Amino acid sequence: MASRHVFGQAVAELTVAHERQTSLCTPFLNVIPADSAVISTFGSAFDVATVCASDPRAARFDEMQFDLGEGPGWTSLNTRAPVAVHDLQSPANSLWPALLKAVDADGVRGVSAFPLMLGSLLIGAVGLYTWRPGTLTEPEKIDAGMLASIVARQVLRRSLAAQPSKTGAGDNGSHSRRVVHQATGMVLAQLNLSAADALLIIHGHAFSNGRTVREVAADVVARRLDLSSMLDS
Repeated sequence: MASRHVFGQAVAELTVAHERQTSLCTPFLNVIPADSAVISTFGSAFDVATVCASDPRAARFDEMQFDLGEGPGWTSLNTRAPVAVHDLQSPANSLWPALLKAVDADGVRGVSAFPLMLGSLLIGAVGLYTWRPGTLTEPEKIDAGMLASIVARQVLRRSLAAQPSKTGAGDNGSHSRRVVHQATGMVLAQLNLSAADALLIIHGHAFSNGRTVREVAADVVARRLDLSSMLDS
Protein backbone atom coordinates (compact mmCIF):
# COMPACT_ATOMS: atom_id res chain seq x y z
CA MET A 1 0.00 0.00 0.00
CA ALA A 2 1.32 3.44 -0.93
CA SER A 3 2.24 5.93 1.76
CA ARG A 4 -0.35 8.58 2.54
CA HIS A 5 2.05 11.19 1.16
CA VAL A 6 2.25 9.42 -2.22
CA PHE A 7 -1.50 8.93 -2.25
CA GLY A 8 -2.02 12.61 -1.45
CA GLN A 9 0.24 13.55 -4.35
CA ALA A 10 -1.81 11.36 -6.68
CA VAL A 11 -5.03 13.00 -5.50
CA ALA A 12 -3.54 16.45 -6.05
CA GLU A 13 -2.29 15.55 -9.55
CA LEU A 14 -5.63 14.12 -10.63
CA THR A 15 -7.61 17.02 -9.20
CA VAL A 16 -5.89 19.47 -11.56
CA ALA A 17 -5.39 17.07 -14.49
CA HIS A 18 -8.09 18.72 -16.63
CA GLU A 19 -6.64 22.21 -16.30
CA ARG A 20 -3.07 21.05 -16.83
CA GLN A 21 -3.91 18.36 -19.40
CA THR A 22 -1.70 15.88 -17.57
CA SER A 23 -1.92 12.08 -17.55
CA LEU A 24 -4.79 10.44 -15.76
CA CYS A 25 -3.05 7.05 -15.78
CA THR A 26 0.31 7.82 -14.18
CA PRO A 27 -1.02 8.74 -10.71
CA PHE A 28 -2.64 5.30 -10.44
CA LEU A 29 0.67 3.56 -11.13
CA ASN A 30 2.38 5.73 -8.52
CA VAL A 31 -0.04 4.46 -5.89
CA ILE A 32 -1.29 1.03 -6.96
CA PRO A 33 1.04 -1.98 -7.51
CA ALA A 34 0.01 -2.55 -11.12
CA ASP A 35 2.10 -2.82 -14.25
CA SER A 36 -0.31 -1.00 -16.55
CA ALA A 37 -3.23 1.37 -16.36
CA VAL A 38 -5.90 2.33 -18.87
CA ILE A 39 -8.84 4.73 -18.65
CA SER A 40 -11.72 4.50 -21.11
CA THR A 41 -15.09 6.02 -21.87
CA PHE A 42 -17.98 3.91 -23.10
CA GLY A 43 -21.02 5.04 -21.11
CA SER A 44 -24.23 5.55 -23.08
CA ALA A 45 -23.61 9.25 -23.71
CA PHE A 46 -19.88 8.99 -24.41
CA ASP A 47 -17.73 8.03 -27.34
CA VAL A 48 -16.14 4.60 -27.03
CA ALA A 49 -12.54 5.67 -26.60
CA THR A 50 -9.33 5.11 -24.68
CA VAL A 51 -8.63 8.28 -22.70
CA CYS A 52 -5.14 7.15 -21.71
CA ALA A 53 -3.08 3.96 -21.62
CA SER A 54 0.26 3.54 -19.90
CA ASP A 55 1.69 1.23 -22.57
CA PRO A 56 0.83 -0.47 -25.90
CA ARG A 57 -0.20 -3.79 -24.33
CA ALA A 58 -2.75 -2.08 -22.09
CA ALA A 59 -4.03 -0.10 -25.08
CA ARG A 60 -4.45 -3.28 -27.13
CA PHE A 61 -6.29 -5.02 -24.29
CA ASP A 62 -8.61 -2.02 -24.09
CA GLU A 63 -9.17 -2.04 -27.85
CA MET A 64 -10.13 -5.71 -27.72
CA GLN A 65 -12.68 -4.95 -25.01
CA PHE A 66 -14.24 -2.33 -27.27
CA ASP A 67 -14.29 -4.58 -30.32
CA LEU A 68 -15.79 -7.57 -28.49
CA GLY A 69 -18.11 -5.73 -26.12
CA GLU A 70 -16.91 -7.70 -23.10
CA GLY A 71 -14.21 -7.46 -20.48
CA PRO A 72 -13.49 -6.17 -16.99
CA GLY A 73 -14.25 -2.56 -17.89
CA TRP A 74 -17.68 -3.41 -19.30
CA THR A 75 -18.51 -5.64 -16.34
CA SER A 76 -17.39 -3.02 -13.83
CA LEU A 77 -19.48 -0.29 -15.44
CA ASN A 78 -22.54 -2.48 -15.94
CA THR A 79 -22.49 -3.67 -12.33
CA ARG A 80 -21.36 -0.27 -10.98
CA ALA A 81 -18.83 -2.11 -8.84
CA PRO A 82 -15.13 -2.99 -8.90
CA VAL A 83 -14.09 -6.19 -10.66
CA ALA A 84 -11.04 -8.25 -9.72
CA VAL A 85 -9.63 -11.41 -11.31
CA HIS A 86 -6.58 -13.02 -9.72
CA ASP A 87 -5.45 -14.76 -12.92
CA LEU A 88 -7.17 -14.00 -16.18
CA GLN A 89 -5.53 -17.01 -17.85
CA SER A 90 -6.41 -19.54 -15.16
CA PRO A 91 -8.44 -22.55 -16.43
CA ALA A 92 -10.88 -21.81 -13.61
CA ASN A 93 -11.67 -18.39 -15.07
CA SER A 94 -14.83 -18.51 -17.19
CA LEU A 95 -15.27 -14.75 -17.64
CA TRP A 96 -15.10 -13.05 -21.06
CA PRO A 97 -14.21 -16.08 -23.24
CA ALA A 98 -14.02 -14.14 -26.50
CA LEU A 99 -11.71 -11.54 -24.96
CA LEU A 100 -9.46 -14.22 -23.47
CA LYS A 101 -9.08 -15.92 -26.83
CA ALA A 102 -8.23 -12.61 -28.52
CA VAL A 103 -5.60 -11.51 -25.98
CA ASP A 104 -4.18 -14.91 -25.03
CA ALA A 105 -0.66 -13.99 -26.10
CA ASP A 106 -0.65 -10.51 -24.58
CA GLY A 107 0.28 -11.64 -21.09
CA VAL A 108 -2.31 -9.84 -18.95
CA ARG A 109 -2.81 -11.91 -15.81
CA GLY A 110 -4.10 -9.95 -12.81
CA VAL A 111 -6.99 -7.62 -13.59
CA SER A 112 -8.77 -4.94 -11.55
CA ALA A 113 -11.38 -2.56 -12.97
CA PHE A 114 -13.22 0.34 -11.37
CA PRO A 115 -16.28 2.11 -12.79
CA LEU A 116 -16.17 5.79 -13.68
CA MET A 117 -19.47 7.27 -12.55
CA LEU A 118 -20.82 10.56 -11.34
CA GLY A 119 -23.83 9.36 -9.43
CA SER A 120 -25.90 7.39 -11.91
CA LEU A 121 -24.14 8.96 -14.90
CA LEU A 122 -22.11 6.12 -16.41
CA ILE A 123 -18.87 7.32 -17.98
CA GLY A 124 -16.39 4.47 -18.38
CA ALA A 125 -13.84 2.52 -16.38
CA VAL A 126 -10.30 2.37 -15.05
CA GLY A 127 -8.37 -0.83 -15.75
CA LEU A 128 -5.31 -1.86 -13.73
CA TYR A 129 -3.34 -4.83 -15.04
CA THR A 130 -0.39 -6.96 -13.97
CA TRP A 131 1.70 -9.37 -16.00
CA ARG A 132 1.62 -11.88 -13.15
CA PRO A 133 -1.30 -13.34 -11.19
CA GLY A 134 -2.54 -11.20 -8.32
CA THR A 135 -5.23 -8.83 -7.12
CA LEU A 136 -5.25 -5.73 -4.99
CA THR A 137 -5.55 -5.74 -1.22
CA GLU A 138 -8.63 -4.16 0.33
CA PRO A 139 -6.78 -0.91 1.24
CA GLU A 140 -5.42 -0.75 -2.32
CA LYS A 141 -8.93 -1.21 -3.71
CA ILE A 142 -10.16 1.64 -1.52
CA ASP A 143 -7.34 3.89 -2.75
CA ALA A 144 -8.00 2.98 -6.39
CA GLY A 145 -11.72 3.57 -5.96
CA MET A 146 -11.11 7.01 -4.47
CA LEU A 147 -8.81 7.93 -7.35
CA ALA A 148 -11.41 6.65 -9.83
CA SER A 149 -14.04 8.96 -8.33
CA ILE A 150 -11.74 11.93 -8.98
CA VAL A 151 -10.97 10.73 -12.50
CA ALA A 152 -14.70 10.44 -13.29
CA ARG A 153 -15.04 14.19 -12.76
CA GLN A 154 -11.93 14.93 -14.80
CA VAL A 155 -13.04 12.75 -17.72
CA LEU A 156 -16.50 14.31 -17.69
CA ARG A 157 -15.00 17.80 -17.71
CA ARG A 158 -12.79 16.88 -20.67
CA SER A 159 -15.76 15.40 -22.52
CA LEU A 160 -17.87 18.49 -21.89
CA ALA A 161 -15.04 20.73 -23.10
CA ALA A 162 -14.55 18.66 -26.27
CA GLN A 163 -18.24 18.09 -27.04
CA PRO A 164 -20.28 20.67 -25.16
CA SER A 165 -23.99 20.15 -24.65
CA LYS A 166 -26.18 21.67 -27.31
CA THR A 167 -27.23 25.25 -26.74
CA GLY A 168 -30.46 26.99 -27.49
CA ALA A 169 -31.63 30.53 -28.05
CA GLY A 170 -31.37 32.59 -24.91
CA ASP A 171 -29.18 30.12 -23.02
CA ASN A 172 -26.61 32.79 -22.29
CA GLY A 173 -29.03 35.47 -21.13
CA SER A 174 -29.24 36.83 -17.61
CA HIS A 175 -32.42 34.83 -16.90
CA SER A 176 -30.70 31.60 -17.88
CA ARG A 177 -27.70 32.40 -15.69
CA ARG A 178 -30.02 33.05 -12.75
CA VAL A 179 -31.86 29.76 -13.31
CA VAL A 180 -28.59 27.81 -13.54
CA HIS A 181 -27.26 29.54 -10.43
CA GLN A 182 -30.46 28.77 -8.52
CA ALA A 183 -30.45 25.14 -9.66
CA THR A 184 -26.80 24.79 -8.66
CA GLY A 185 -27.65 26.07 -5.19
CA MET A 186 -30.49 23.59 -4.87
CA VAL A 187 -28.34 20.64 -5.96
CA LEU A 188 -25.41 21.49 -3.69
CA ALA A 189 -27.80 21.89 -0.73
CA GLN A 190 -29.54 18.57 -1.45
CA LEU A 191 -26.38 16.58 -1.97
CA ASN A 192 -23.87 18.38 0.26
CA LEU A 193 -21.54 19.01 -2.66
CA SER A 194 -19.30 21.86 -3.66
CA ALA A 195 -20.78 24.35 -6.10
CA ALA A 196 -18.37 23.09 -8.77
CA ASP A 197 -19.53 19.48 -8.42
CA ALA A 198 -23.20 20.48 -8.29
CA LEU A 199 -22.81 22.44 -11.53
CA LEU A 200 -20.88 19.53 -13.07
CA ILE A 201 -23.78 17.18 -12.31
CA ILE A 202 -26.19 19.57 -14.04
CA HIS A 203 -23.92 19.80 -17.08
CA GLY A 204 -23.39 16.02 -17.09
CA HIS A 205 -27.14 15.36 -16.99
CA ALA A 206 -27.67 17.79 -19.87
CA PHE A 207 -24.84 16.21 -21.86
CA SER A 208 -26.07 12.66 -21.35
CA ASN A 209 -29.65 13.50 -22.30
CA GLY A 210 -28.99 15.81 -25.26
CA ARG A 211 -30.52 18.81 -23.52
CA THR A 212 -29.32 22.31 -22.77
CA VAL A 213 -28.04 23.25 -19.34
CA ARG A 214 -30.79 25.86 -19.09
CA GLU A 215 -33.49 23.25 -19.73
CA VAL A 216 -32.14 20.96 -17.04
CA ALA A 217 -31.71 23.84 -14.60
CA ALA A 218 -35.28 25.00 -15.18
CA ASP A 219 -36.57 21.50 -14.46
CA VAL A 220 -34.55 21.35 -11.25
CA VAL A 221 -35.86 24.71 -10.06
CA ALA A 222 -39.44 23.71 -10.93
CA ARG A 223 -38.88 20.37 -9.11
CA ARG A 224 -39.70 18.39 -12.24
CA LEU A 225 -36.25 16.81 -12.02
CA ASP A 226 -34.60 15.43 -8.88
CA LEU A 227 -30.86 15.12 -9.42
CA SER A 228 -30.37 13.75 -5.92
CA SER A 229 -31.15 10.36 -7.44
CA MET A 230 -27.95 10.72 -9.51
CA LEU A 231 -25.82 10.16 -6.42
CA ASP A 232 -27.07 6.72 -5.51
CA SER A 233 -23.76 4.91 -5.42
